[in-house]
Order: sequence, then structure tokens, then C-alpha cells
Amino acid sequence: MIKKLWLVFSQTLAILAAFYFMTEVLRPNWVPSLLQKPVAEVARGRQAEVGYRKAVQKAMPAVVNVYTTKSITMSPKHPFFDDPEIKKFFGNGGQDNPNNDGADDASSLGSGVIVSPDGLIVTNQHVVDAADDIEVSLNDGRSTKATLVGSDPETDLAVIRIKMDRLPSLQFAKDGSAQVGDVVLAMGNPFGVGQTVTMGIISALGRNHVGINTFENFIQTDAAINPGNSGGALVDTNGNLIGINTAIYSRSGGSLGIGFAIPAPIVKNVLDQIVRNGTVTRGYIGVEQQNITDELVSAFNLPRKQGVIIAGIVKDAPADKAGLKVGDILLSIDGKEVTDTTEMLNMIAGMQPRERKTVKLLREGKQKTLQIEIGVRPKPKDFLKH
Repeated sequence: MIKKLWLVFSQTLAILAAFYFMTEVLRPNWVPSLLQKPVAEVARGRQAEVGYRKAVQKAMPAVVNVYTTKSITMSPKHPFFDDPEIKKFFGNGGQDNPNNDGADDASSLGSGVIVSPDGLIVTNQHVVDAADDIEVSLNDGRSTKATLVGSDPETDLAVIRIKMDRLPSLQFAKDGSAQVGDVVLAMGNPFGVGQTVTMGIISALGRNHVGINTFENFIQTDAAINPGNSGGALVDTNGNLIGINTAIYSRSGGSLGIGFAIPAPIVKNVLDQIVRNGTVTRGYIGVEQQNITDELVSAFNLPRKQGVIIAGIVKDAPADKAGLKVGDILLSIDGKEVTDTTEMLNMIAGMQPRERKTVKLLREGKQKTLQIEIGVRPKPKDFLKH
């Protein structure tokens, strides 16, 4: 039996070798094409695996252009410019504003993301700030007026709404799915040139101390983000929303490979609160805090560099009522260690007003525990009154 199988195998090899020899002699151009075809098929398959067209096709229809206009008051014109002879030297002689009431219009451009089929759009607060008129242009060519649902200056997020049929929407990625090194796509309308997609990776997570917003927990990416991209989408390779593009680090006004996006969990939280309540409510205790430096560790003879120093207390605020004092070092809140001012601010902001929390602090070298009732964080303009 084995001899018969070996004989069949040998004859098959001989036939294939003869076929190859005859092809090489009579039709030498056939061999390269026969060998290259499988290679080409493999290459096409690999390209399909690493391409991002499906993610773009899924996400791009839900990314919109946002155009805003607002009236601004100009300084009264000098009588010198009302002279008919002088007007001849200035274009249309001041006819852009025939009433000469000192008012003019300013326009701005940004992007937004449709996050629900009923027309809710998330964008940056600075895109629609103080706008008298908001217009949204979809990727399919349709455009319509939008109304402001609410905004949150401390995260630079705003929610607007449009009323149209057959609206696409973008799904949020799962919490925690974004990791450093993941490929991401930034979508928006940079410089007003039209819908654009750029690619990069997540360079870092949890970026703060950037000095852009009050509450900072940015995704950093090297996907090109430029003026006009603000409010646009940062999506993963599955076309799910992982962040809202908000700012860039730049010395020239263009992308230098350091862009920042607000993570999806923060966007969802702000969106839900604005839709439900029209505003965002955060926890508050009413203190001014300062990070502990190596110099302060030495000056206060601290055992380690932990906590934040209470540098000021707002009168009648929750911290004042709880008995905190200037100079106290706040070590933990509700059992969670405080490492710096940013973490402390985010921690307290995420607490519900009227909740009672235990705070551990260091006062004159001795640990002390107090109970504090979380208050409601004032709106940014209200801080000016304190």
C-alpha cells in the first residue's frame, strides 16, 4: 500500500515538474503572473485589515460643521469719517452698516458631533459662546438652524439641537476602552476647507495642568487637529466616539502633533446633565488649594509629599462650616487619597451636593478627621462675587 502511494506521489511530482518546464520554455510570461496573483490577493487582504474606511464611513456622516454669528458693538465712528470726501477713500463709503449704529457681525467656524437620532449635537462651548445665530451643515449637504440646549464653560462643552429627519448619530465607545498607543481618527472641518479625517495615536491619557479648562482630563493625540476642528470627533478604528477635539498646543496656529480631546465619559456626563437639567451640577467645599512642593515638605517637616495645603477658605462655604482652617493639609476625602489640586478638584466635583463625606487632614503635625457636607459649585461668574 505504501509503495502504491509513493508511486502516485512521485508521478504527480514528475507531471508538475514537466508542466513547469514546458511553461517556462514555451510561455515564460505565464510564470510571474501565476506567482504574483496570490501575492496580490494577500496584499489586498492585508490592506483591508489595516484600512480605516469602515470607521470613517460609520462616523463621518454624524460629524457636522457649525457656523455661528454674533453681533458686536463697535466704538462710535469719529465725525472725520462721515465727511463725504473722506468716504471716497474707503471702499463703499461705510455702506456695510447704513444705520451707522456701531454694530457689526462676527462669525466663527467649528465642528460638532450628532450623538442622538433626535438631533442632539455636542460641540465646544467656545464654538457657540454668545452666538446669536447657529447654523449646522451636515455631510450630506443639508443645513439647518440650531438652538442652544445648554453649555458648561468649565469643561468647554455645549449641547445644541437640530430638527431634521433621517439623522445619523455616533455611538460612544465603552468607558476605559481608549488606551495609549491606540490608533485614532480626528474628524472635523479644519480652516473651513471641508470635512477632513486625520490619523494618529493616543499619545497620553489623563493630561491636566494644561491651563485650558477648569476641569481637565484630556486625551492627548498626534492626529492633526487644526482651527475649525474644535468640537469635532475623535473616534477609534471601529468608528466609535472616544472624545471631542477641543484644543492644540501650537506656536504657529497649526498642528504640531499635540492635540487634546475631552474623553467620552466626561462628554456623556455633561450631555446627560444638560439634557436633563439644562445645566451641570458639581460638588463644592469652598477652598483655595495649593500643591505641596519639596520646599513645603521641608518647611512643614512633613513625613512625605502627600495631600494639598488649604490656602484659603470661602466664608460660610461647606469647608468653613465643617471647621477646616487655612494651613490644614488635606490628606484624603471619603477614604481616597488626595495627591494634588487637580485630583482634589475633580474628586469633589464628582460628588453629589448634600452628601456627607469624611475628610482626613493634618493640622499642626497631628491627623484630624472632620465631617463635611458637599455643597453646590457656583457658576464661573459667581466666583467673582467671593
